[in-house]
Amino acid sequence: MKTKILSISLIAILLTGCSKSESAESTYDNSDAKEMAMASDSVSVAASQTVEGKKFVKTAEVDMEVKDVYDATIVIEKQLIALGGFVTKSRLEAQTMTENTYHISDDSSILIRKYQNQNKMQVRVPTENLGEFLTFINDKKVFLNSRIISAEDVTANIQFSKLEAERQAKTGENISEIKAGKDKVKLADANRSQANSQKYNDEILADHLKYSTVDIYLKEPSLNVAKIPIVNTKNIDNQYKYNFFFDVKNAFVEGFYLIQQIFVFLISIWPVVLIGGLVFYFWRRKKSLANIK
Repeated sequence: MKTKILSISLIAILLTGCSKSESAESTYDNSDAKEMAMASDSVSVAASQTVEGKKFVKTAEVDMEVKDVYDATIVIEKQLIALGGFVTKSRLEAQTMTENTYHISDDSSILIRKYQNQNKMQVRVPTENLGEFLTFINDKKVFLNSRIISAEDVTANIQFSKLEAERQAKTGENISEIKAGKDKVKLADANRSQANSQKYNDEILADHLKYSTVDIYLKEPSLNVAKIPIVNTKNIDNQYKYNFFFDVKNAFVEGFYLIQQIFVFLISIWPVVLIGGLVFYFWRRKKSLANIK
């Protein structure tokens, strides 16, 4: 009897242990799934968060590597337009890493250029769609180098702007009660100028609240190679660098021109030659007379 009771107890313990193990595995799976879901949504948490009574100006910077910079740029621009955003700057360029020229025949060469495509973009996206946009471009990456999301609290700025508007309106009323004169004109003009500046700042702040600025830097993880056929300039230079018969002919012609120039020069100085000849003649004659004496 005791043996039967002991066997039943052991079976019950084993069944209980299996049930607990299955429950623990189920709990672990659910927890892991939740963590994965949170990780997948974390790209947009900082961008889409809202706090009651707070206003945020949101900006983001994304530095990532993509398979093809040009294709990624086109896709990002299309998605941006679909979300109601727009591009303010896009600089797509190929950065040359190395460049070498190889001669393959007397007339032809090939230029081997290794380069890396990159694009620096600045876009404006509606703030309510910032998280969705960042999630979209995150799916296009091969490797994410960095992502910075900033949310500047401008609640106090908005409140201060309202107070300034009220103050300027009150100042305008006080100025209107002053008697007409030069001082009244100056005060009214100064107050109006301040009001215009405040309105300008309010519009800029409203624009930054409505649209978030995102700076995107795209580049490819590996180098591209371009093979560009070019002319073999070195061989052409060697062909025309020196021509013996042509140079001999030119030397002969130049020598003939030199003789002509010398002859023309001697003719142009005939007065000097004449005076010199006369001086030499009288000097010889005088010397001859002196020898006779």
